[in-house]
Amino acid sequence: MKLPELHIGNHTASIPIVQGGMGVGISLSGLASAVAREGGVGTISAVEIGMDEPDYRTNKRQANVRALRKEIRRARELCPGGVLGVNIMVAINNFDEMVRAAVDESIDLLVAGAGLPLSLPQYVMDTSTAAVPIVSSPKAIQLIARRWHKRYNYCPDAVIVEGPLAGGHLGFSLEQLEHMEEHLLEDIARGVIEAVKPFEDKFGRKIPVIAAGGIYDGQDIARFINLGCAGVQMGTRFVATHECDASDAFKEAFLRSGPEDVVIIKSPVGMPGRAIKNEFIEQAGKKTDKVKCRYNCLKPCNPRTAPYCIADALINAKLGHMDKGFAFAGHNAYRIKQITSVKELMNELVTEARSCLSTSS
Repeated sequence: MKLPELHIGNHTASIPIVQGGMGVGISLSGLASAVAREGGVGTISAVEIGMDEPDYRTNKRQANVRALRKEIRRARELCPGGVLGVNIMVAINNFDEMVRAAVDESIDLLVAGAGLPLSLPQYVMDTSTAAVPIVSSPKAIQLIARRWHKRYNYCPDAVIVEGPLAGGHLGFSLEQLEHMEEHLLEDIARGVIEAVKPFEDKFGRKIPVIAAGGIYDGQDIARFINLGCAGVQMGTRFVATHECDASDAFKEAFLRSGPEDVVIIKSPVGMPGRAIKNEFIEQAGKKTDKVKCRYNCLKPCNPRTAPYCIADALINAKLGHMDKGFAFAGHNAYRIKQITSVKELMNELVTEARSCLSTSS
């Protein structure tokens, strides 16, 4: 059975797989263009994207905007006809500036999470860029959709619903994560599908719901398509690819991990996150030195109480200095045992998903 195409706004991906945006510097133009070439949606993470710019430490905001434009243009050169997105965290201090730059570069999808992107439509209206919020509950998408409808008469072009098994910063409390059986992605996705129906009726068009968080193989993809989702978002699986923009040491952390190594941490920005445990994480809570904030990158971060600078830690990890940083990762990271190409991974996922869909039909 053929997998359904994924339609988001005016853009169509032949394979309903969205590669999740992974920062800092893990999914840039290299990975995003490779996924788009294979028919999926490739996503560039905008968070601290200017780390390699010469003036990053002295002129960070402009360096990030400049680097975002460069990465979008490079991805277009590498994959002129593919569907490309940018993930921009609502929590960053220059969210508006980064969004304007991405839209100005005619990015196909603008994906926004880590907060409620209540003003996003004002930047994408009358452009070719689709607006895609990330939510962790039906209540969140109802709030966003109502605001967009009332203030802008705009409908979400798609919704990514992220469950508690995702990597990185999570939209769940520590208490909720301790009782994940009460917050299954399947249940949340069903609720979001129901929550967008009134807005589909109002605007006379479908709002694709994309499941994310713990999606690992073709069986998972088939399960969520059968559930009514238009597609899935996957991040962790794409780390262990040759085209991933992370260092070899970063990728090796995934290959060496076991189930006990994928842990929930309390991020300096005040949110829980899922990462691969290492010496840096174990020692971070014991540090008493004051953090010198060089970046002012995230609104919730308080350098006076933070045990370390998360921007420094994630930049170090991207560069391979794992003794000075760590890797965010999804719940299933330990299942990955080899590096492959994006083409091989996409073929494997599609073959598995088609087989499962055929069996269930």
